[in-house]
Amino acid sequence: MDPRISMIGLGVGDLDRAIRFYEDGLGLPRYPFEGDIAFFQTASTWLCLYDREKLAEDIGIPAKGDGFPGFTLAHNVGSKAEVDQVMAEAQAAGAVIVAPAEDKFWGGYSGYFTDPDGFYWEAAWNPFLEIK
Repeated sequence: MDPRISMIGLGVGDLDRAIRFYEDGLGLPRYPFEGDIAFFQTASTWLCLYDREKLAEDIGIPAKGDGFPGFTLAHNVGSKAEVDQVMAEAQAAGAVIVAPAEDKFWGGYSGYFTDPDGFYWEAAWNPFLEIK
C-alpha cells in the first residue's frame, strides 16, 4: 500500500452550510461536480462533504452519536503568523475557536477550531516539518 491519504470525507448536517464554510469562508477550491456531494482539491488531499445520514447509510452504520470523534484534521503552515491568520480566517467564516493558538510543549505553535458541524481542525506550525 502506498503511504498516503488521498481523501477525507466528512458527514455534515447541512451540506449547503458546510460548502459555504469551506468554499467561501476558508477559500478551498471546489471541484465542479453535480449531485448531493462536494469535493475540494487541496495541495495533497481531497476533502469530501456528504450528508451525515447518507454517509452513515453508505457505510452501514447508525448516524446518531455526538462527542469527540477521536480525530482532528490539520492544516500545517510555515510560520506562527500563518497559524494566527488561519485561525482568524476560520473564525470569520463561522468557526468556533476551541483552543487559541499558543506555543506547544513539543516546540511548535498551534490552535484548534471547529467547523459548523463540530469537526475539529488544528492550525499548526511545526518547526521540524518542512511545508512544501
